[in-house]
Amino acid sequence: MPGRIQEWDHTVRAGEQGHGASGASGAAKADDWAADLHALWCAAVEVLDVTALADRLYRVLRDQPGVVTVVGARWNGDRIRYVRYLSAGDAAPSIADPTDRESTDPAPGPAPGASGGGGGGGTPNGRPVLRAYDPARDTTADPRTLGVLRAAGAATALECGFALDTGDRATLTVGLSPGVDADATLRARLVQVCEVLVASNRRILEEHRHERRQVSDAFLAEASLQMDSNLDVQETLGRVARLAVPALAEGCMIHLSGPGDRLVPSASAHVAAVEQAWIADTARHDPWLADLLGVVRRRRDGVVLGGPELAGGPFGVGARGAGRSVGAVSVSPLRARGRVLGTITFLYRRDDGTVDVRLLDDLADRAALAIDTSTLYEQRRSHVQSLQRHLLPQALPEVDGLRLSASYEVSDGMLDVGGDFYDAVVTADGVALIIGDVCGRGAEAAALTGLARHTLRTLLEDGADPGSALSRLNRSLIREGTSRFVTAAVAVLRRGPAGYVASVAGAGHPYPLVRRSNGTVEEVRVAGMLLGVTPSVTYAAVDVALGPGDGLVLFTDGLTEARNAEGAFFEGFLADAVARSGEGDPGASAARLTAEAKRFRTSGADDTAVLTARVEEGA
Repeated sequence: MPGRIQEWDHTVRAGEQGHGASGASGAAKADDWAADLHALWCAAVEVLDVTALADRLYRVLRDQPGVVTVVGARWNGDRIRYVRYLSAGDAAPSIADPTDRESTDPAPGPAPGASGGGGGGGTPNGRPVLRAYDPARDTTADPRTLGVLRAAGAATALECGFALDTGDRATLTVGLSPGVDADATLRARLVQVCEVLVASNRRILEEHRHERRQVSDAFLAEASLQMDSNLDVQETLGRVARLAVPALAEGCMIHLSGPGDRLVPSASAHVAAVEQAWIADTARHDPWLADLLGVVRRRRDGVVLGGPELAGGPFGVGARGAGRSVGAVSVSPLRARGRVLGTITFLYRRDDGTVDVRLLDDLADRAALAIDTSTLYEQRRSHVQSLQRHLLPQALPEVDGLRLSASYEVSDGMLDVGGDFYDAVVTADGVALIIGDVCGRGAEAAALTGLARHTLRTLLEDGADPGSALSRLNRSLIREGTSRFVTAAVAVLRRGPAGYVASVAGAGHPYPLVRRSNGTVEEVRVAGMLLGVTPSVTYAAVDVALGPGDGLVLFTDGLTEARNAEGAFFEGFLADAVARSGEGDPGASAARLTAEAKRFRTSGADDTAVLTARVEEGA
């Protein structure tokens, strides 16, 4: 194909050299029409811009017998974009000087798609339309085109009008020297050339649309990933606004439905940092915008406003300040799962009709789904946390000679109540510490958590020792016929000769730790069968002496099973972490330990409960 185009170029150059020299030369060139047309079709499938193909078309037509000039004109709607021409002796097409026009008004003629007249456009079925006229007498053709024809000495003009795209139309006109008629052969060739131009333009437009679709799809895919990567509502709103600016528009405002069915501004962004305050204030207070959003919220699809449609509002040429630079505004409703969540508004400097409403509506749908998902997640998480708080003591008791502390860390992303629990119960001669973990999550786990905690609390308040309390809880779980097992550890702390003595029993639970006043850490090995598995099980307690400054640490397996990026468990670092957490205010030692585990964790998310007791100096 490139060789064929080179051959065509060579032929054209040879024709240019002989143009007007003799009728024989013109006849010879006319005999090459089939080759010229074939070369044009070959070029039509390669060019990236229709203008590049038009330059070749001009040369082919200019070298037809009797042609003195070729003029091309293009319109967008009723506004002419340009007039280009190639006359005898010209090396390349030229742009007609606007000052040479006989009128500055838009070109007269019928609307796009009508036949005849200087407006061009073609027939309703898209086929080119021909007409011949006298340039010296015609008043319907574009004045700039008439000026070129008259300057070239054309006695007859043969015009072909055709549509290039919606609202985009063109004419290709050949000017003939005196005594030359627009015969059937020339008419056919002009139509053929225009058909090549239309087909090439159609291919280019489709390729551009395909490229835009690919870019849009890639943008939407990335936007979905960004929006779905976070379940915080405010962060999701911020990400939506930041994704759109400046990728799609210069400004973005998001309004969500609030109390009383009113729209509440929830996020905004502007490409210019100095306009952030302006766009936020407009989103919050402008009545014109509020009315527009109220209308769009009830629609299925979005709207795009520009030009006169912006009159009376904070945008467009009639506005003040930053709003004057806004040439178009689009608003799309945010809908998800059958509900209207609000609206998303974009501001554009341009007003040329290039706003992709399909893309905006698609983005709005994805944003709405992400926002709704985040909102539902926050609601569910709030409900879970509220229920979880009711399964834990509201406050720890104050015990003479002891400082108690507790911490409960809910696993990120968990939307069901966990089974971790703790409690502290004042007894007749001291205090009983309880910690446990019910297998699994959800309503059944929550019910079992309440049963286990309150059963142990009641038994220990009545004076049961740790081993007996665990045995009786085990029998209760067996009677309930639960399918879940429970682990627990119980420590009863009583006054001793030099501080306190802790009587500790365990049922399949991680071993409690003792932190001595000198920073050393010891395990309290209290092995015992899981609760709720075997009916005839007894649990033995181990006594541990705790002196001033010593502390007892009970915890659930969410602490030890936290993993870092290298896959190491926090269990291997637990002793050192307990030693560090015991330094400072004893009332915050549990919180310090869970915070260190949280910083360590990159995986292995689970709820974590920690309960500590430290013997005060002088106890």
